[in-house]
Amino acid sequence: MDMIFGWLAVLTGAMMQGSFAAPQKSIRDWPWEKIWLSYCIFGMVVCPWVVVALFVPHAGAVYADAGSPIVLRTALFGAGWGIGSVLFGLGLAALGVALGFAIMMSLIAALGSLVPMAILHPDQLASRSGLMLIAGLVIVIGGVALCARAGALKDPKASAVEKRNLARGIVICVFSGVASASMSFAVAFGKPIEDSARKLGANFANAPIAVFALAMSAGFLINLGYCVYLLRRNRTWGKGLPEHRAGNLARTFVMGFLWFVGFYCFGAGQSLLGKLGPEFGWPVFMTLMVLVANAWGLATGEWKNADKRAFRYLGAGIALMVVALAVIAMGNR
Repeated sequence: MDMIFGWLAVLTGAMMQGSFAAPQKSIRDWPWEKIWLSYCIFGMVVCPWVVVALFVPHAGAVYADAGSPIVLRTALFGAGWGIGSVLFGLGLAALGVALGFAIMMSLIAALGSLVPMAILHPDQLASRSGLMLIAGLVIVIGGVALCARAGALKDPKASAVEKRNLARGIVICVFSGVASASMSFAVAFGKPIEDSARKLGANFANAPIAVFALAMSAGFLINLGYCVYLLRRNRTWGKGLPEHRAGNLARTFVMGFLWFVGFYCFGAGQSLLGKLGPEFGWPVFMTLMVLVANAWGLATGEWKNADKRAFRYLGAGIALMVVALAVIAMGNR
């Protein structure tokens, strides 16, 4: 029963994470840096620490009990993830929700699953579970390649400049995928913090947020620095009509809420999946997130003028990701 609830929590979290960028499309009159900073404040600082304050007893003692080396290591991985988060936002702006999510999340799934297993459970790599994971990740990478090809065929009349921007966006997404995998490392290597939270009274669903809150806050500092730099360079602090302010803030709050609660559900779910929860829950979480994001991209018209060949490549890429999802889930059965 725990396994069933664990997978339901992981899948619910993936659906919320895959939807978090959708409200951005209806934000009016704000530059990217203002949208991203507002979303980061809600999603990476306010929401996680409110949950810690409400549901993690003796939070200060939790981090003290885990020890400074663990806390520092988790924060450093969080900072690495923060770099990926900045690039994630730029990648979505460059390629759109559907294609950007496909490339970045699949790379995050691959690296974020394989590296923790190789370090924490190297004996599992040659087991049936490990081989199924590796096979699933190879399939994911194939799906990324097909989605990238779909992006190249998306607009057959694209100018040379637009094609260069597409290539630049793909490079940004690749670097984002590599850096963003650090969140999975923070979850895996920050396990002593989660254990301390449980020991001091937090239940299974809330204990992982002690790890996420620390890593997210470290990552927020990276996002904050870059957004403030852009706001100063572009002189966009006051850009936006006053009548749009409340609506825009509400939409960025929804973005932050969906993004954070998605992570919260994943943290609770992977705790129920056994000792390999981080390694197997993470790629399933990422892969389903890609599928949901692609659905939003199609629903909001990102591909309405695309060439038919682009749709075929995109459909094939999504199909490969569904197969990868099934293979990875079977490996954890």
